[in-house]
Amino acid sequence: MNDLRWIDVLLVEDDPGDVLLTREAFELNKVRNKLHVVNDGEQAMSFLRKEGEYADAPRPDLILLDLNLPRKDGREVLQDIKADEKLRGIPVVVLTTSESEEDILRSYNLHANAYVSKPVDFDQFISVVRRIDDFFVTVVKLPSSGQHY
Repeated sequence: MNDLRWIDVLLVEDDPGDVLLTREAFELNKVRNKLHVVNDGEQAMSFLRKEGEYADAPRPDLILLDLNLPRKDGREVLQDIKADEKLRGIPVVVLTTSESEEDILRSYNLHANAYVSKPVDFDQFISVVRRIDDFFVTVVKLPSSGQHY
């Protein structure tokens, strides 16, 4: 498909190893997307609301959200995103180590678009991130950047 466009992806992740793996997965898959990284929930909301150092941040087309974050937990971030009229249309994929039924149910009740458990194996982790990227870049129709409802 030649009509694929670049997408901005916000990764909200505090583990430097997982950030590195995600970057590698994106680079191995394709270079058409731009990965932005913040390390905690408060930074995530500042990025999304274009506050402070993030005043010029792009509106992400996709958010990859860890649940276990410092300062502001991923569940709170998800709740804030989906409660905000300007942000709720951004797809959020919870990408976390938790396999807790409670976390899965709560994430979907907070309107996560998908819940994915991070594999501990390097190759499987790369594969999972590539599949998420493929799905949201080639399968799902996203609004044009900057458009929201």
